[in-house]
Amino acid sequence: MKITLVNPPYPPSVHSHPPFIPLGLGYLAAVAERAGHQVKIIDCQAEKLNYDTFRERILQTPSDFIGATATTLLYKSAMQILTIAKEAQPSAITAIGGSHGTFWDENTLRDFPAIDLIVRGEGEETLVDLAEKLESHQNLTGILGITYREGDKICRSPDRPYIKDLDSIPFPAHHLMSLDNLKHNGKLLIPLVSSRGCVYWCDFCSTVRMFGRGYRMRSAKNVVDEMEFVHQTYGVDQVTFYDDAFSVDRTRVLQICKELHNRNLKLIWDCGTRVDMVDRELLKTMKNAGCIAVWMGVESGSEAVLSAMNKSIKLEQTRQAYKTAHDVGLMTIANVVLGFPGETEQTAKQTIRFVQQLNPEDVGFYLATPYPGTPMYDQVVKNGWLRVTDFDKYDTAGPIFETPTMSMEKLAQLRYKAYQQFYLRPGYVLHMMRKGGTYGRSAVKTSGAYLLRALRIRLS
Repeated sequence: MKITLVNPPYPPSVHSHPPFIPLGLGYLAAVAERAGHQVKIIDCQAEKLNYDTFRERILQTPSDFIGATATTLLYKSAMQILTIAKEAQPSAITAIGGSHGTFWDENTLRDFPAIDLIVRGEGEETLVDLAEKLESHQNLTGILGITYREGDKICRSPDRPYIKDLDSIPFPAHHLMSLDNLKHNGKLLIPLVSSRGCVYWCDFCSTVRMFGRGYRMRSAKNVVDEMEFVHQTYGVDQVTFYDDAFSVDRTRVLQICKELHNRNLKLIWDCGTRVDMVDRELLKTMKNAGCIAVWMGVESGSEAVLSAMNKSIKLEQTRQAYKTAHDVGLMTIANVVLGFPGETEQTAKQTIRFVQQLNPEDVGFYLATPYPGTPMYDQVVKNGWLRVTDFDKYDTAGPIFETPTMSMEKLAQLRYKAYQQFYLRPGYVLHMMRKGGTYGRSAVKTSGAYLLRALRIRLS
């Protein structure tokens, strides 16, 4: 069977970051290839394809099945891509997967006649089952984890159980990707996922609802096997872990570090985790095994807002985690959510000051965005706070809703000031100049951009 998997372009009006390897499509392509199918990946972001140039490409790519992945931000773009694909190849089955389709499945089929089905949740086993049924011209009855049409009726099969043995999934099919177009400053950075799911249930997070409230892990050997494979095959000397919380299982992290030492594998890497899941010994061992930076969720500098988020951390844990990471020589990146329901101007400013006290090497101030499938979305809709329904705007950079305690205008101002105050600290700029490397150069460049913007505003 000829399978084409598509990473949609960003909406034209959105400021897009440089393209990253579409890891989910890589896994889907790998399992489909292993099952004997012919697979192609079209990465519109990496190849800079717009809707017109995608139409030309798909016309030249005979396909029996065309699937697109989509977050909420990419949803409308994915719908446009699949509509074009159906026009170009009417006999091909079109499908969408990813977090947004999982929680917006019936709406999608009602609103977009060009879409044949939705793959909900983890898609690897579902794609293989679909290909087998479609290739043998069987109906879709019995396939778990899909939403599809049967005449005028929308059918929703039971959820598919989560994959228990993650080691059984082959490594992503990087050989099908436009890797030359995915280099940053001439350097290829390959992401890995060593686990799926999370043991916590933060109200703003759609990922845990996509992959389950339970922590499933690849073995340390399997993780390092992949690190070694991408190093030897693609010549990369740095990888980044996309796990939501890399260090949930402390013992496994220590095993990964030991495996890296035993193989004398000289790779540098970074990861993301929770502030309540690190300690000095663990962070020091990670650094000695090549880790250079840790992303940790600060989320808020207000205990009340953290409690409202259902984050289950305390400010003192955050302070200690960042201090310890700095003490052992790791760079830190703070993830922060501004504007969660219950936020006030006072708590937002409290958060901004708190981040400056933590003094991370970099920060992301993300505006609370109500993604379908999350309790925050339900809360915002129920209370009538939602002001923006265009999913093209759900980029965490612009306000989507307002509450009695925070207007959209004020929230946007606070976010800009948060970045400005963080990046324009003289001590921070000097610190990052001394750091050098990818993180240092990026931070100094960002500081320069905020300085120029501040000067333009003052002179206007």
